[in-house]
Amino acid sequence: MYKSTGANAALTIPAPSGKPVLAQIFNFDSSLGGYRRAAAPASGAISEYLIRALGKLILLACALGAGSAGAADRIAAVRVWPAQDYTRITIEADRPIRHELLLVKNPERLVLDLDGVDFASVQQEIADKVLPGDPYIAQMRAGRYKPGVVRVVLDLKTEVQPQIFMLKPVGEYGHRLVLDVYPLAPVDPLMALLQKSELKAGTAQEGTAAAAAPEPGQVPPGPEQTDKAKPLVTRMLTIVVDAGHGGEDPGARGRRGSREKNITLVISKKLKAIIDAEPNMRAVLTREGDYFIPLQMRVQKARRVKADLFVSVHADAFVKPHARGSSVFALSERGATSTAAKWLAKRENDADLIGGVNLDVKDRFLAMTLADLSLTAQITDSLKLAKAVLSELGGVNALHKRDVEQAGFAVLKAPDIPSILVETAFISNPEEERRLNDEGYQEKMAQAIFKGIKRYFNKNPPLARSTLAAIERLERID
Repeated sequence: MYKSTGANAALTIPAPSGKPVLAQIFNFDSSLGGYRRAAAPASGAISEYLIRALGKLILLACALGAGSAGAADRIAAVRVWPAQDYTRITIEADRPIRHELLLVKNPERLVLDLDGVDFASVQQEIADKVLPGDPYIAQMRAGRYKPGVVRVVLDLKTEVQPQIFMLKPVGEYGHRLVLDVYPLAPVDPLMALLQKSELKAGTAQEGTAAAAAPEPGQVPPGPEQTDKAKPLVTRMLTIVVDAGHGGEDPGARGRRGSREKNITLVISKKLKAIIDAEPNMRAVLTREGDYFIPLQMRVQKARRVKADLFVSVHADAFVKPHARGSSVFALSERGATSTAAKWLAKRENDADLIGGVNLDVKDRFLAMTLADLSLTAQITDSLKLAKAVLSELGGVNALHKRDVEQAGFAVLKAPDIPSILVETAFISNPEEERRLNDEGYQEKMAQAIFKGIKRYFNKNPPLARSTLAAIERLERID
């Protein structure tokens, strides 16, 4: 939780007694607007006066030094993850951090008080962490607020809606204090998508008018075409491409130090570029940089842009380095199809524990339970999509399993969107780790996924199922 206060109230620095530090030795004179030296005592009491004054100075020095003494906890790390959706600041320590957050207006600032932490470690860790391109934070600075309390001030570029929460140790992390800085008006992914689509549509129309002949698939079948011709796409198709992990959640790691979150983002961006170049198709990335998106927020984003398909890109890992090959997974409501699939689903679902999710925030999309809607039709379509993609991946890499596997992946639980999870290769295998970092292999993998998507649409025309009508019915139910 945080408090909102006036422009100057949050920046007053009182001493432990409640009075300003100087007031313990000097008297504050409001008529003079400052401090004046206290009146000197009678000459007979000069020794007693000096002793008392010296005693106060010693006590004050001890109090001021207490915050930086050995009892103060050192901050292990401060990490900043800027993104258009939100900026996350993570402060890591060996013990839980007592804190208070204040929102200050005119100008816009966030003031974070950290109790019992070492000032020098805070100052060292926050240095140069805020990037010029951060959409919400201009700079971050720290100072001693009062004995034992370090004050961190975030100068903001705009009005924000902050969230702050603690995370218990997990994986390689200790205790983490997480501050998420959201814009006051959240970014609307559908509006952003529509604006991009208008630009693409205008470009496509110019290209069509200039072309000597239409490309196959861009016009309805003519009278000369046979009745066996496949129905063609007559509206824009939206494919959400989900780059697995990100930010605080690195995903799996290879022996050479490769991180899954980086590889999945590169392949996802290549896949998006291929999809965007296709007429009547557009792609949306769940994340466009190195930051964390909770699993259900990825699903929520896909539903808000009314996606036709959801493809989550990953790089597998196993305890034994000889495991290799590509795999494709779909959702299962009845348990995993294999022990390995169950293990993998648990590892992927644990991403929220590592990346960090504020469990106090409630959302009508996130609160939706599987009991509200049947996933039978979604799983059926997802299996068709998964088989089409798996058959294309076999031309790029060996297949870990020749059949589509199923498990309870949280990121595949959009009730109205066919969803698959693609494990491009095993990052834990040294040879496949090398290939995953090869630009040519990344391009081939993206092309294979795209060909699988096209194969699916060729056999399952989007007009055969009314996605928009289904979503409208769900919104009325909500």
